[in-house]
Amino acid sequence: MQRNRFWLFLLLPILVLLMAARQAPLVNPDPIAIPAGITDTQVSKAVKQALVARGWSVAEEKAGDIKATLHLRDHVARIDITWDKRQIHITYLGSENLKYEEKGGTRYIHKNYLGWIQNLVTDINGNLVLLSS
Repeated sequence: MQRNRFWLFLLLPILVLLMAARQAPLVNPDPIAIPAGITDTQVSKAVKQALVARGWSVAEEKAGDIKATLHLRDHVARIDITWDKRQIHITYLGSENLKYEEKGGTRYIHKNYLGWIQNLVTDINGNLVLLSS
């Protein structure tokens, strides 16, 4: 029994470090450039196509603004996508079960969230390129 406690005592710091490695600093992606000649309606359609393709649902929509939610297993992520004539911005709004927290003025979130957002950025860019050609 003593021997098991000894190993547990040694492994505990490693387990804590592994849990922390699942988090990454939360940064909103760089703005997405909108090619010249693309209308507001086309931008809205390009964004919604990318969202639906990646499993996001549109929670609210106004001119130049879409709020979207992703439900994946027991994880929930909420974002705000806004645009003007030149660029699209994606902003984190909130989440559940994604290990979001602030430490020392830096926001952290489960690293998978960053991949989901990068996939969305890639898809939106692709849709805009198709529209501009």
